[in-house]
Order: sequence, then C-alpha cells, then structure tokens
Amino acid sequence: MKTRQSAHGARDWRPDVTPPASTHPLTASPFSNAAPLSFTSSNTTSYLVQCADPHSHGHAVRLLIERRYAWRGLHAGEPHHQQIRPDCITLVASSGEKVFGTITLRLDGPEGLLADTLYGDELAYYRQGKARLCELTRLAVDTHHNTKEVLGALFHLIYIHSRLIHGATAVIIEVHPRHASFYKRMLGFTEIGGEKACPRVNNAPAVLLHLDMHHVDKQVALLGGSGSCRARSLYAYFLSREEQDEVLAALTQGH
Repeated sequence: MKTRQSAHGARDWRPDVTPPASTHPLTASPFSNAAPLSFTSSNTTSYLVQCADPHSHGHAVRLLIERRYAWRGLHAGEPHHQQIRPDCITLVASSGEKVFGTITLRLDGPEGLLADTLYGDELAYYRQGKARLCELTRLAVDTHHNTKEVLGALFHLIYIHSRLIHGATAVIIEVHPRHASFYKRMLGFTEIGGEKACPRVNNAPAVLLHLDMHHVDKQVALLGGSGSCRARSLYAYFLSREEQDEVLAALTQGH
C-alpha cells in the first residue's frame, strides 16, 4: 500500500463476517487471480506481496525456508507441496527477484490439518464446538528487511483471506517452544497443546498455539494502520481499515 493511515476513527469497527456455504476446496482463489499488492516500508523500500507461483517462486521459497529454519537450528522438512493444494495458499513478499518472506495458510476440511498428526484430540475439541479452523505453516522472513512490517503485511493478508473471505473463526500454528512467547505477546495466541516431537521438522519440539479470530477483529480495529512501536503488538503493523477494505474489494472483484 502507498501509505499507512491512522487507526483513529476505526476503534468501534468490527468486520461483517458471513461464512460462505462451503470453504473446501478453494475455488478460483482471489489471491491467485489478483495483481501483486505493493507495500512501502518505513525506510521507503517498496516490495510486493502476492500468491506464490510454484514455477517462478517455488525454488526461492524453499531456499528461504531452509535458510531461516537452519538459522534457528531447525530442519525445514518436506514442503508437502501445499502451494498447489486446493485448500492451501502460500504468500510471498519480494523485492525485484528476491523473495524475503513467505507464509502458508491451510483451511480445515475433510483431510484435516497438519497439526492433526500430533494434536488431533485438541483440534477435535474445537471442531465439536463448531469452530472453523485454519492453520499457518512454513513462516519465514529474512531479517534484512523490517521484519515487523513484513510480518504485519503477511499476517493481515492471511487474516483477510481466512477470516473475511472464508469465515474462519480460529487459527492454529505449531511452533518451537522457544518461539511461542513471540506469538503470544505480539498476536495474542494461547497454548492449547503441550510439547511434542514434530516429525515434519526432524522431531524438533513443538507446541500448539490457538488464536480466536474475534481477538484479531478487535486488535485490527484498535491498532491497524497505526505503525506505533509503543503498542508492542504486531497488529500496529497491519493495514488500516480503509486499506483493508481496498484490498478485500480488489481480491474479491469478480467473485
């Protein structure tokens, strides 16, 4: 986006979330048909966020994930080809030919989520309560860029896709225990599954985190677009309501 606008005046806003009749499989994903979205960071560096093309982005995404996971002492494991699954979408942040950020969203459906392997009982509890779950995997951002701004852009676009377009009510993520505090502090996740060995990352320890989308709704309305470092929240680096509405309209145009 060209500018970040103040969050003032959006404090009482809540999204009008109307879950679609069916979210599986994804048909004509809005991200895959939309033009790349342009962002400008605080240091005036511009970059694009778009749906990953397995042919043009696949190799760069894999290298980025392997590099960032190795820096944390983790093994990236196999990509599971989620970027070409009908119930998944992978976003990439790039500048020129360089991909420096990525995240994958998977919607719950008949095949379940990757976290079901370790935390099937925990997820079954939420499904019994009629929760519409989604899952985040393979998050990686190169620290040479403003990490919080890039994460804010990626997470907000994931929110638009999962919550505003597909009606998700909660998001879950498996993370290494030493990284869990970041997600809790900066986004409001809570831990719902204890430490287990995750086979997808060479049996490194993992915990399961859960985030109620109603919390995200409130934080986006309160902080989105403010860019305030004093907020100590990643939501301050989300888009403003006006910017979000523009993006949502662009993504869903013709659908």
